[in-house]
Amino acid sequence: MGRVVVTEFISLDGVVEAPGGEDFKYPNWSFAFDRGPDGERFKEEEALGAAALLLGRVTYEGFAEAWPQYEGELADKYNTMPKYVVSSTLTTPTWNNTSVLSGDLVDEVTRLKRDIEGEISVPGSIRLAQSLIAHDLVDEIRLMSFPVILGHGRRLWGETPDKSSWQLADATSYGDGVLVTVYRRSR
Repeated sequence: MGRVVVTEFISLDGVVEAPGGEDFKYPNWSFAFDRGPDGERFKEEEALGAAALLLGRVTYEGFAEAWPQYEGELADKYNTMPKYVVSSTLTTPTWNNTSVLSGDLVDEVTRLKRDIEGEISVPGSIRLAQSLIAHDLVDEIRLMSFPVILGHGRRLWGETPDKSSWQLADATSYGDGVLVTVYRRSR
């Protein structure tokens, strides 16, 4: 059975918007901090360990534009692994091995969790991550927190229908004070 793992770059004030690009007042804000070799290795191992990607349309478009032009182990992984895009507007994905999920989110993700063995990684994809959390479909949340307060921007934490409990599984500091926390859903 698959596990949905949300993974985000996040500021101290909860902003997850545009850590590596996009049209934003502080584009690429996460790159102002050195994660160090161990922090880089953490992100690489996280990606290589995923069985599939689950993406929102905007994140999918950014990944689909960038990754096919790269080479190496990580690029090979991203370019060949199964990718699922939650979208009501995308009909013809161009990135290799991509399927569009346009049905009911709960039904579609429940099916993915049943059909895929291993981690179903949800990098970025703010609205999708919020919906998955709200529908109690997330098994693990990995936050790479950067020591910056951005003051504005889209935040990960929105309102949810009910409270949920999480267990801290790991907390490690890398490079310039970049803190990675891993939380697992308490059932």
